[in-house]
Amino acid sequence: MTPNHDDAALSEALTSSQRLGMLGSRPVTEVIEHASAFVRALADVTGAVIDLGTGGGVPGLVIAAARPDLHLVLVDRRATRTDHVMRLVRRLGWSERVEVLTSDTERLVAEERRFDAAVARGFGPPTTTLATAASLTRPGGLVVISEPPPGTPSRWAELDLAEYEVVHVPSPSPAVATFQRST
Repeated sequence: MTPNHDDAALSEALTSSQRLGMLGSRPVTEVIEHASAFVRALADVTGAVIDLGTGGGVPGLVIAAARPDLHLVLVDRRATRTDHVMRLVRRLGWSERVEVLTSDTERLVAEERRFDAAVARGFGPPTTTLATAASLTRPGGLVVISEPPPGTPSRWAELDLAEYEVVHVPSPSPAVATFQRST
């Protein structure tokens, strides 16, 4: 992410999420740096991106700060989190391009909403995350999922990715796994 005037506002917003217990205890600068891997993975994406299980707004708010050209949908099933993130979006002045939804992802899948990319930091078990993200992504779209710390065995090597209608594509960072929806 390129430093700019909004960096302090973003950091302040995520600090408020952390104070409310929505981000864990890692320093906010590290949270932003990790979320920047999602930004790099989305370099060629245009259109709409969904952040599954946004929690306190990560990685969605970091993506919104770096990519004002994208429309983001930040979804979480807990209203306390989405109410907080909605206030942050308004405070940051991004209401025109960032939508916050309180919803189960199954409802979005049933409504047949499709996005150009789906991102997830801590949504659920890897297979659930991949299946949900793929079903919300249009053919040719990207799925970007946070990876565990370096040295952890691959979570994807043993999976039949064709079952999820995705192919593994190179990622610009070991912090995220990147897949492309095939059909």
